[in-house]
Amino acid sequence: MAMPQTAGHAGLMDGVYRRQRHIYDLTRKYYLLGRDGLIGGLNVPEGGSVLELGCGTGRNLALVSDRYPHACLFGLDISREMLSTARARMERERINALLAQGDASAFDAATLFGQDRFDRVFISYSLSMIPPWRETIAAGLDCVAPGGSLHIVDFGQQEKLPDWFRSGLRRWLAAFHVTPRGSLREALESECEKRGATLRFDSSFRGYAVQAIVELPCASPAK
Repeated sequence: MAMPQTAGHAGLMDGVYRRQRHIYDLTRKYYLLGRDGLIGGLNVPEGGSVLELGCGTGRNLALVSDRYPHACLFGLDISREMLSTARARMERERINALLAQGDASAFDAATLFGQDRFDRVFISYSLSMIPPWRETIAAGLDCVAPGGSLHIVDFGQQEKLPDWFRSGLRRWLAAFHVTPRGSLREALESECEKRGATLRFDSSFRGYAVQAIVELPCASPAK
């Protein structure tokens, strides 16, 4: 049974995307910058597994399939509306991917996907829409296989952009329930310290977007 907060957020996302999902990819390509760079940097091993948290329309998973044709693909999203579009895309493009509905901040990968570890996990422009975003980072890292990595791209703080642009962008994003996470780097550093992982964190497009890669050690550090 879904928890009230999860059910409420699922309903909110279904409401936001019920109609938008049909034009989502056409419109978002102009301002969700860095997504393709993230996919190119996954460096999925031959036959490796890839999980996207917040897979939306399946656009990113389709590109992963093109670039890494032997990868095993998995996707999770809280919105049934978006998953409907994603499943139609997978069928239309004959992509073998297992998709499931669930809360990215609290999910049981073994129950949903039949496995609990993945070589690559990525989150593309979803943390800024997930209220328990820190829990989502932890949940994502929990299902990264030893020696694997978590990849993130999302809105930055736009610190090198004009004030008028930054304030206008923030108002527009808020209308779509999007909140850039100003303490993302600190949260990732905290998780890395706990897990013995390493972090690469970069800002691009004058602070418009941030990218992060968390690499886990090949074996869990001794406790």
